[in-house]
Amino acid sequence: MKNKQTDPASERPLTTVMEDYLEAIFNLSKEKRVVRVKDIAKKLGVKMPTVTNMLKTLSARGVVNYEKYEYLELTKKGMAVGAEIVRRHRVLRSFLTNILTIDQDTANREACNLEHGISPATLDRFVDFMEFVQQCPRTGPSWLEDFYQYCQTGSMPSDCLDRMKEFSSEFDEKIREMERLEAENNGA
Repeated sequence: MKNKQTDPASERPLTTVMEDYLEAIFNLSKEKRVVRVKDIAKKLGVKMPTVTNMLKTLSARGVVNYEKYEYLELTKKGMAVGAEIVRRHRVLRSFLTNILTIDQDTANREACNLEHGISPATLDRFVDFMEFVQQCPRTGPSWLEDFYQYCQTGSMPSDCLDRMKEFSSEFDEKIREMERLEAENNGA
């Protein structure tokens, strides 16, 4: 029996442009019943032959089902990749708009650039940070308001020094406690 060899191209990571196409196809498939080459060309601002060439490449990668002059659809793998790209975009856009208060249009463009290079672990850390900032009483909305003020004026809010002293005192106390525990463990 002959071993089936996989196409080495299908094993390589997707490029930024390929991801942009998958994101566009994923979003279009949520908006329309069927996705056509002309829909993708319009959404991405490229010519139809460019889309056709990319669809051939994506088809070879196993992420789209495409036949010339037919409708196209994402494969199961393509749906998963498209959904993940959209998730990355939303998380990053949310961080940029809700935490850093960047305007929507700029945040959307920047999220599109960032979404391609961020690892899943780093993206999860962004999500954790946003949840923490929104829920932690020590930080929370007033902390964000202080940050916004700092961004606008370049100066720290007046109560920051008091908070730093409080944090420093608590931090020193934790260090002393850790040193005490370490001394107990080494002496035992």
